[in-house]
Amino acid sequence: MPKTLVITPVKDSLETTLQTIEAIHRANGDHQHVVYNDFSTPETTAILEEKQAAYGYKLVNLKDLTETPSPNYNLVLQMAQQKALELNIPLIVIESDVIIQPDTLDKMRDLSQIAPNCGMLGAVTTNEEGAINFPYLNFKNEKQPLIDTSHSLSFCCTLLTPELLRNFSFQELSREKDWYDVFISRKSKTLGYKNYLATMLPVIHKPHSSRPWKHLKYTNPVKYYFNKFTKRKDRI
Repeated sequence: MPKTLVITPVKDSLETTLQTIEAIHRANGDHQHVVYNDFSTPETTAILEEKQAAYGYKLVNLKDLTETPSPNYNLVLQMAQQKALELNIPLIVIESDVIIQPDTLDKMRDLSQIAPNCGMLGAVTTNEEGAINFPYLNFKNEKQPLIDTSHSLSFCCTLLTPELLRNFSFQELSREKDWYDVFISRKSKTLGYKNYLATMLPVIHKPHSSRPWKHLKYTNPVKYYFNKFTKRKDRI
């Protein structure tokens, strides 16, 4: 029985995706890894299919399951929840611009089992020099190793406990949204669970590698918000 179910939604960004996959493959312990390919290019898809044997992940091509254009995060979460509940193990979401350490998965699982009433547990994100970066800049001066936070946890590298998964069905996720980390973080709190950020478990984050248009938020915010509202992108 694997200790956790690890999922990685993928939309091209092949270089960082392979770095993410390789890091998960190097992780200590027994963890089941599923890569959800959300309508990547044929070139990316071919490489993901080729690398399965070497890196030991299962590849799910969403184009075989749905005609809905990317992003299909709701479908990914629904399938992953069902699998994690069947195995009765935590679900860990690791996005395709994150590089974990070999002990990250084991430590996240262990912490989630001893942290009181844990619903979600996130690993803090840093740049390659070790400085805390997006989306956890609010915690850059934090000294506590494990923080019970009311802030929403990003799905960059986040564990959802079996208890939370049993008490909230992802079938209820709105199709009007693209991303669900904020909503599920708030739902966890509403259900009476605690959400924790582990500042002692840094992972490297290369923000928006799979969605380069989001860099406009920092370089050209007017254009970013124009795209967001007129093209209905990035709905949270």
